[in-house]
Amino acid sequence: MFKNELALVPHMPGSYQMYNKDNIIIYVGKAKDLKNRLSSYFHGKHTGKTKKMVSEIAYFKYIVTNTEKEAFILEINLIKKYDPKYNILLKDDKSYPYIEYIKSPYPKLKIVRYLNIKKKAGRKLFGPYPNQYAARKIVNLLNRLYPLKKCEGNPKELCLYYHINECLGYCVKKIPQEQIDTMEKDILSFLNGNYDIIKNKALEKIQMHSDALNYESALDLKRELDYVESVLAKQKVELTDLEDRDVINFAEENGYISINIFFIRHGKLLGNKNKIFPIMENYLEEIENYIALFYQKNETPKEIIVNENLDKDVLSEALNTNVVHAIRGEKKRLLELVKTNASISLKNEFELIKRDEKRTVDANEALRKLLGLKVLYRIDVFDNSNLFGEYTVSGMVVFKDGKPSKSDYRKFKISIDKNDDYNSMKEVLYRRYYRMLMEKTERPDLILLDGGENQIRAAREIIESLNLNIKIAGLVKNNKHETNELMDSDMNVISIDKTSDLFHFLTRMQDEVHRFTITYHRDIRSKGSISSVLENIEGLGEKRRKALIKKYGSVKKIKEASVEDLSTLIPEKVALNLHDYLNSMEK
Repeated sequence: MFKNELALVPHMPGSYQMYNKDNIIIYVGKAKDLKNRLSSYFHGKHTGKTKKMVSEIAYFKYIVTNTEKEAFILEINLIKKYDPKYNILLKDDKSYPYIEYIKSPYPKLKIVRYLNIKKKAGRKLFGPYPNQYAARKIVNLLNRLYPLKKCEGNPKELCLYYHINECLGYCVKKIPQEQIDTMEKDILSFLNGNYDIIKNKALEKIQMHSDALNYESALDLKRELDYVESVLAKQKVELTDLEDRDVINFAEENGYISINIFFIRHGKLLGNKNKIFPIMENYLEEIENYIALFYQKNETPKEIIVNENLDKDVLSEALNTNVVHAIRGEKKRLLELVKTNASISLKNEFELIKRDEKRTVDANEALRKLLGLKVLYRIDVFDNSNLFGEYTVSGMVVFKDGKPSKSDYRKFKISIDKNDDYNSMKEVLYRRYYRMLMEKTERPDLILLDGGENQIRAAREIIESLNLNIKIAGLVKNNKHETNELMDSDMNVISIDKTSDLFHFLTRMQDEVHRFTITYHRDIRSKGSISSVLENIEGLGEKRRKALIKKYGSVKKIKEASVEDLSTLIPEKVALNLHDYLNSMEK
């Protein structure tokens, strides 16, 4: 296999890319010796995902580099650019939340995710916080103790926060800079590890509420302080310096890798992350890939301690930070503790992982065999929804290798405003796959419809008109509206054992597309009804109506909002009229 192509590959470092029959990159790797590595794929024996990947390779390409370091950096950039399906390391991973302090134009605290952060002067980041709830509790406590800016926008009048002494009225009043500087000094000192300053401030305020017989506020504040203190008590690490660092180690067993990361900031452990995934090739290279990709989604600390088997020089260059091995002392003990956590996670979760594979990957493979497909990786699932012919919408959910891929979900507002399932399906499929052809994006191996013969005929007409060769199947319901059969594009009906993993897999896909589509339909319907109500209020033009719909999303939530809150978006007089109108609707 590929004998002639392999004969031309040089014994040099570089990155290689595996392509499938649709000219899509399905895997990116790097090698110290390209010829040896590529030959190993086609001459050696493989198992698991590597075997599956090799079976899909139509051809390969490679890029020669001068050094292995250059190959590594190129590989990471290509993985980030093409997101190949078999480079699974960061699939479904999200960036972690951070606490951001904004100095100007007004002092403010907020929770942000690193990918959405635009670094600017006067803004400081603290984190990451694996426990988002804890981060929000810390921000809530600081907001209660200090009169930071809390409202959105720049209202022309003093808002509710000012009147309850939780804001200095920045939008209206000129606040002395010394007052802001003193408050900022306390907050930054706390976020940098000086916890006593906030504890004392909170106890002082609790006492003030108690003296004023405001016991409910005192108790509420005490609960928040107790929670934050319990979180901070778990963060002690026996390191004498206050350096920002991450500690990374791993465990490998039964064809799986478990990676654990400790996040240490200002000498305190903020939390940890664990990731388990199957080995595709050299597991040390897999781990190095994961680390490099992880820090493209999260802020890089000043120091990263890694296992001595990992190439610290390659990682240092790729991450532009200090990557070190821990040989002895407290850092070495900390590294061993991280390895223990990785090992425990792998042992605890291994059975769950295998069970999940049986429900997903194995069920997906059973569906592939049942429909006679060579490959079944991506499934596009469609459903339509309308209410008496109005607000017709379609939803598409995507399953990859048996698992939902939520970043690929799509919503469609159908132009046909009547109960016409056949033409609705034609419209959504034409729009979806014409765009796919124009943009040359990933195509599915199977189109699954939440309906039988009528929808399959509509789908087949569109797919053939676009000259596509994609398998189509439909989920057929009985007279009790229960799915009990599968129908293929030739109208062959296939019975499915209701006790099988395959039946439950099909049901999960059907439930997911139905949930997604119905939720979108309700949103469309709700926004339509909101818009109708808001049109009755004098002074609410299209721009103001859109702002209210975006913020509140429903008539109920607009009604629950105070006049002060509504006034942050619309003039106070209009807000008062809207408030009175909504309350009069009940009478």
